[in-house]
Amino acid sequence: MKKSINPNGVRKPFGNYSHGLYVPPGAGLLVTSGQLGIGADEVIPRSVKGQAELCFEAIGKILAEADMGFEDVIRINGYVTMREDFPAYMDVRDRFISDPLPVSTLLIVSGFTRAEFLVEVEVTAAKVP
Repeated sequence: MKKSINPNGVRKPFGNYSHGLYVPPGAGLLVTSGQLGIGADEVIPRSVKGQAELCFEAIGKILAEADMGFEDVIRINGYVTMREDFPAYMDVRDRFISDPLPVSTLLIVSGFTRAEFLVEVEVTAAKVP
């Protein structure tokens, strides 16, 4: 069973995430590449919310292919190009996470491979037998 680690003496997390997450031995591990906000139809939404939804939908399909779900996600790394996009990204992210809360990092970056990309998300998942 995965276990959240949020020790006394460390400031409470700023959002819906754990400071640490213990994964017991024998768990299956899945690591994704960063997913960008582009659909299979090559359409790129203009909003960070629309792009983040596509990122997490793609991650959901990758997880399913590995017989996993968002409940197995232990780490989320998110990247946005503008600090102002933080709330929209977090609103989408929070719809996909579940207990125990994964660890999470969000970085503001100068850009991605194409100027129209506003967000990229990668996850690590562990399925406990």
